[in-house]
Amino acid sequence: MKRIRLSVLDQSPVRRGSNAYEALQESVQLVRLADELGYTRYWLSEHHNTTMLAGSAPEVLIARLANESKHIRLGSGGIMLPNHSTLKVAENFRLLEALYPQRIDLGVGRAPGGDRITSQLLNPSNTFDPQEYIRQVADLQAFLTDTPTEGTMNGKVRAIPITSTAPDLWMLTSSGESAYLAAYFGMALCFAQFINPVGAAEAIQQYKQRFKPSGILAAPQTCVAIFAFCAESEQKVKEVQAMMDFRFLSFEKGQYDLQFSYNDIKDYEYSPAEWQRVLHNRGRVITGTPDMVKEKLTALATACDTDEIMIATFTEHFEDRLQSYRLLADLFELKKENEETSVAV
Repeated sequence: MKRIRLSVLDQSPVRRGSNAYEALQESVQLVRLADELGYTRYWLSEHHNTTMLAGSAPEVLIARLANESKHIRLGSGGIMLPNHSTLKVAENFRLLEALYPQRIDLGVGRAPGGDRITSQLLNPSNTFDPQEYIRQVADLQAFLTDTPTEGTMNGKVRAIPITSTAPDLWMLTSSGESAYLAAYFGMALCFAQFINPVGAAEAIQQYKQRFKPSGILAAPQTCVAIFAFCAESEQKVKEVQAMMDFRFLSFEKGQYDLQFSYNDIKDYEYSPAEWQRVLHNRGRVITGTPDMVKEKLTALATACDTDEIMIATFTEHFEDRLQSYRLLADLFELKKENEETSVAV
């Protein structure tokens, strides 16, 4: 059986009773741990207009966290490209690549990362036209490869600084539509199962069948991102699952800033319609004791024909979050894999 690589998706959650400063300091601690444990990459999300998530600018936080680690790749999961100038994104990530060569990933998506009003303010020229997103992706690829195109005014405009290496380009998708774009542009693909519990296996299959090698990627590369929590205590697992159930439902009701503890929601009685949504959303998260979680993550990797799973973890207590990542690293022998890879190289 092929080895499974694990990575981290950090949304810098602001826990109940905490604040943005503390959330970002927790990200500093988490990247140090992930680097030490042998995780492959550490991605940061872009979210706006919510007090629950502190990560509004991945490119800023990447610079900070890359300096706190030695080996792990740092990246965006992702930059919501329509919110930004394509040239500015290219320059931000070229600068990061110059600072931390061959350790930077640039994952891009087209969701607003919040609401449309906020997205319009971030980029007043945003038309929300899917064709414009395709043009942005083409221009971004051209800027990062110094390819003269109409988008670069036929080479008259370059993304500075000029670097001998380039960030790895990833396309993010939760619907599966962007899998076709990733294949066309020859980019790596990450399916966000933590957003959409269905469609990952089919999207990855279609991507691999249609993949066209590019100057930045010779063969298909994939990853599936999911919420996950692992604990030796069945009670902790129960509590985290209950909180995730309630969190997903509150998001669907537009309650993006709602903070709560397990005690606040443990006796909540779901209506039949709400319970159907709970059951649907459980496909976005894997929880359990170590053996159970390993079995489920391995099954997910096999079903999706991928060798990398990216884990996002929300917990009421920060130490539970850290311990979950420790347990997962032990389960999949991440340190051993990295040592064997280093010897082989």
